[in-house]
Amino acid sequence: MSDRILMRVGEALVAGGPPGTASEPEVIIGEFDGPFGTAFAKLLGDQVVGHTRVLALLNTDVMVRPATLCVSKVTAVSEKYTNILMGTVQYATAMGVLDTVRSGIIPKAKANDLGIICSVWLAPSIVDVQDLDHRKLFDIHREGTVKAITKAMRNEPSIDWLLENQDKVIHKYFERGLKGEI
Repeated sequence: MSDRILMRVGEALVAGGPPGTASEPEVIIGEFDGPFGTAFAKLLGDQVVGHTRVLALLNTDVMVRPATLCVSKVTAVSEKYTNILMGTVQYATAMGVLDTVRSGIIPKAKANDLGIICSVWLAPSIVDVQDLDHRKLFDIHREGTVKAITKAMRNEPSIDWLLENQDKVIHKYFERGLKGEI
C-alpha cells in the first residue's frame, strides 16, 4: 500500500452559533506532484472577481503548511464581508489546518508535499449582524475546518455506512420542501 495521498475529499457542517456564523467547509487534499497540484496552481493563478482565492494565513505574511487555498462559495460584494472572510474565517481555516497536523490527522512529514483547497461558506447576512462575536465565528470555522479535513483523511463516511443509512438520512431542505416550508 502506498503512503501517497493522491486526493482526498471531505466536508463538514458546524452550526448552532449566532445567526450567520455556521461553517460549511469542503476540502480537497492532495500531493502537489499530481493532478491536485495542477488544480491548486490553476485556482491560485486564475482569480475571479468576487471569488478571490487566498492562501490561509496566520497573519499577513505567515502561510500555513500544508499550503491551503481558501475559496469563497459566496460572491464577495462588500468590503465588510471581504474583511470578515479574509480575516476571521481565513485565520480560523489556517488554525484548523495546523490543528490537524498537530493531532496527526495530517502527517507532519507530509506538510510540505500536500496542499488543501478549502471552499469556505460565510453567510452573506453576516454583514448585518450587530456586535458580531468574532471569537465565536472563529471557533466555529476552526472546528469546521478540522472536521472536514479529518473526514477527508479518514475517508468518512465509509461506503458501508452510506449504503446502510441511505434511506435513513434525509436532506433537511428536501424535507422542508416536502412540508411546503421552502
